[in-house]
Amino acid sequence: MTYTTALFESASLGPLTLANRLLMAPLTRNRAEADGTPTALMAEYYAQRASAGLIIAEASTPNATGQTYPNITAIHRERHVAGWRRVTEAVRAAGGGGMFLQLQHGGRVGHPATSGLTPVAPSPVPLPETIFTPDGHRPSVVPREMTAEDIAATVADFARAARNALDAGFAGVEVHSANGHLLHQFLARNTNRRTDGYGGSPDRRIRFTAEVTEAVAAAVGPERVGLRISPGNTVNGIAEGETEELYPALVERLGDLGLAYLHLGYADPAAPVYRRIRAGWPGVLVANPVLTELTTEEVHRASGRLLDAGADLIALGRPFLANPDLVARLRAGAPLNPVRDRYFMYVGGAAGYTDYPTLAEAAAQPSSDSIVACDGARVA
Repeated sequence: MTYTTALFESASLGPLTLANRLLMAPLTRNRAEADGTPTALMAEYYAQRASAGLIIAEASTPNATGQTYPNITAIHRERHVAGWRRVTEAVRAAGGGGMFLQLQHGGRVGHPATSGLTPVAPSPVPLPETIFTPDGHRPSVVPREMTAEDIAATVADFARAARNALDAGFAGVEVHSANGHLLHQFLARNTNRRTDGYGGSPDRRIRFTAEVTEAVAAAVGPERVGLRISPGNTVNGIAEGETEELYPALVERLGDLGLAYLHLGYADPAAPVYRRIRAGWPGVLVANPVLTELTTEEVHRASGRLLDAGADLIALGRPFLANPDLVARLRAGAPLNPVRDRYFMYVGGAAGYTDYPTLAEAAAQPSSDSIVACDGARVA
């Protein structure tokens, strides 16, 4: 195994000095209360993973309309702020170096059975699949096309959510413009059929993401803001079109803003769009590698390729999900826990959430204890 020692070097990120270059990627786990308030169990979960150089906490909605699935976290009410404050305090008490909170609006990825509201989107194009609700899987609904007033109000909601996040003890926020949610829906040609200033050419389709990011940066300072993108990602029925033009245009518009970082999801260092983004982005680049298997060797290999291709920091999802002491395991070249049965990822409770053992705990467990490997968690 090629040992990637650079992963354990300190690094600067906005207002923070990170103890290592390993970031915990945002992972939706559906453990919040029904209204989006973080729970004590979530505080325990994040505190277990405090050795990450930075934790990017899971996607949280900036308003009620933005809710995607049941028990998703939010950050638009005082109860949400208080719940998240309990989480950030627990991570600090465990020696954590800092946390950012991802801000996500689901757009058409939502349902009245979950939020009580009709979803909104750039255009009235429904999700081409069923969606999970408190009543089980249900057919998706046609979202309401956002008006100019809706767009302005949503931009303001993102800015307000960012201020709430800092009130809750976060060092910054990450604007989520990937994975088929609202901002990504504006970027994609198949979900954005608008004929106004927010639709059509790539320069117009990037406008909403840019305006949200600029408003959030104005609200809390650009050095406390990251942006997540995932060029070419087709999740949630997305077909971007003109990917090679879309993202360099977005990078050019935001490059001089002074953001803390740009976060590339599912980054392929061999892809031409990756190279164009790295060449055009003047600041810190966080890259989330594509892992072919959940092993220490694969994490080092995939991370090393990205670092060699110009990434500054590495964000990991599934490895942190299953390994609360991931940094220590990778440093020692120790084996990783596989991810448990997929059923436990989103059902609530401690099973498959806070009961993954550290190396020391695993050594003390009977050899008959087993963990069933499966596919990875939904990365927000």
